[in-house]
Amino acid sequence: MTKIRIIAGPYTFMGKLEEEAAPKTCKAFLERLPFESQVVHVRWSGEGVWIPLGDYDFGVTYENHTSFPAPGQFILYPGGISETEILLAYGGVHFASKVGQLAGNHFLTITEGLENLVPLGKGCLWKGAHPIRFELA
Repeated sequence: MTKIRIIAGPYTFMGKLEEEAAPKTCKAFLERLPFESQVVHVRWSGEGVWIPLGDYDFGVTYENHTSFPAPGQFILYPGGISETEILLAYGGVHFASKVGQLAGNHFLTITEGLENLVPLGKGCLWKGAHPIRFELA
C-alpha cells in the first residue's frame, strides 16, 4: 500500500493510493510526485474542493469512476467534456460541471486527518485558494 502525505493549507493529511481499483491513475499520479497546486472550493458539485488543471493530460481514461465520492476521497477527472481536475469531497458531493454530471477516478483516500476536512473546505469557501502538495509519505 502506497502512502501519500497531503499538505493543504494549514492541514496535513495521510492517504493511501487505491492501486488495486485504479492502477493506471495511481501510476500516472505517482510519476508526477511531488505534485503541487492550489485547491479552491467547487462551483457545482456541493461540499468539495478541487484543483482545476485545464488541458493537463494524465494519460488515463476512466477506471474506478464515480460521481458521488465520499468525504476523504480524491477523484481525478481525466478531461473530455470539461477540464481536467482533481476533486476532494469533504461532505456531500454530486460531481458536476457547467455541462452536467461528470465522473472521476477514485484514486486516493485520506486515512488520517479526516477531522480537518470540513475546516479545509470551509476555509477554501470563505478565504479562497489554499496551496496543496502531494508527496510520498
